Amino acid sequence: MASEEVAIAARGLGVRFDLKQTKGRTLRRSLAAAVGARPGAEQGHFWALRDVDFAIAPGEILGVIGKNGAGKSTLLEVIADIISPDEGAVQVSGRRPTLLTIGAGFERELTGRENVRLNAAYLGFSRKEIDRMVEPIEDFSELGHFLDQPLKTYSTGMVARLGFSIAVHTDPDILLLDEVLSVGDADFQEKSSRRLEEMMNRARAIVVVSHGKGFIENICTTALWLEKGRVLDFGEPQRVLAAYHKSTVQPRRPALPAGQQAAVAPIR
Repeated sequence: MASEEVAIAARGLGVRFDLKQTKGRTLRRSLAAAVGARPGAEQGHFWALRDVDFAIAPGEILGVIGKNGAGKSTLLEVIADIISPDEGAVQVSGRRPTLLTIGAGFERELTGRENVRLNAAYLGFSRKEIDRMVEPIEDFSELGHFLDQPLKTYSTGMVARLGFSIAVHTDPDILLLDEVLSVGDADFQEKSSRRLEEMMNRARAIVVVSHGKGFIENICTTALWLEKGRVLDFGEPQRVLAAYHKSTVQPRRPALPAGQQAAVAPIR
């Protein structure tokens, strides 16, 4: 893939987390590292990502799948330039990506409407531009009078609605979504999927972390399977999903002949 055809590319990407809490490493990450028991943990660190290589072209939607702790959110944070890689590099074409994860970038004491204005201002929009954005965001989110209530009164699904509505109306070059589409009712998820399809013609690329098999199959153009920080598969979504789900199926124990009981070890 020629460089001018690349929206996002990772080459030899590696991110290492220290188990000890240090500057720039949160307690949450330290605990996650300890539980993960990745290679290198015995030396006080582990690799959240290692030797990650992939590239997607403009207009593609990449679905990132994998078990909890596979490195999916870390990958989005590297693409968004929130975390600097310890190895390799990421090439991103266009303006700084917009990363949307549930509750991130919001002030709980402010109303939804105030958070709309705050987020849009942070993204560099003028007051006039923000004034024009508020009504479409309000309509899309379907939050009604809750838009003028403090965010601390919102459910997780309502926060996700607001965040997604802001993200898709700021028209980013690169949109990164971390499990946002896994919350909310089915109607809103369907509307969100349609909106992402519309954005494919304008956005440079969209990257979605999701456990939703249907969304990955029907909306994403490419899938990336991460396992313990490494790429296990990359390519056509149906094929990658099939391989992933096959790996997660527990083998069934063979059935015993009729009338035969399993031996039970004595309790000592």
